[in-house]
Amino acid sequence: MWWTSGFPEKRRCCDESFHRGKPGSGTGQAAVELLAILPLVGLAAAIVFHLAIAGWSLWSAAEAARAAARAAAVDSDPRQVALAALPTAFRKRASVRLDSGRVEVGVAIPTLVPGISLPRVKVEAGPLEPDA
Repeated sequence: MWWTSGFPEKRRCCDESFHRGKPGSGTGQAAVELLAILPLVGLAAAIVFHLAIAGWSLWSAAEAARAAARAAAVDSDPRQVALAALPTAFRKRASVRLDSGRVEVGVAIPTLVPGISLPRVKVEAGPLEPDA
C-alpha cells in the first residue's frame, strides 16, 4: 500500500514472535516481582487492620466509661451500664473499676494472630471538676 511505505511493519499480538522473549530480555520479571512483594502487602494490610481494631477498642472503651460515669452520677449501676455500652466482642475480656465517682473501663484489643497478646486499652471518666 502506498500510504504505509516507509513505515516498519507492525507486529500483531497474535504473532508467535511477539510473545516469545529473547533470553535475558526480562520477560516475566513483573510476575516474579509481584509474587515477591505480596507478603509485604499482606503484612501491611494486617498492621493497618490491627491499628483500626485498636482504635475501635479505644473508642468503645471511652464510650462505655462515659456511659458508666453518667450512670454513677444518677445512682445507677455503672458496671452494668459500662458492659452494656460495649460491643459484644469486647464484653468477655472487659474490666470495670469504680473509684470515688470515677469509672475506669479496660478492654483487651482483639488480634488476628493467635498467641499474640496486644496491650489493654484503659479509659477513665468521671464527673466534671469545677474550674478554680
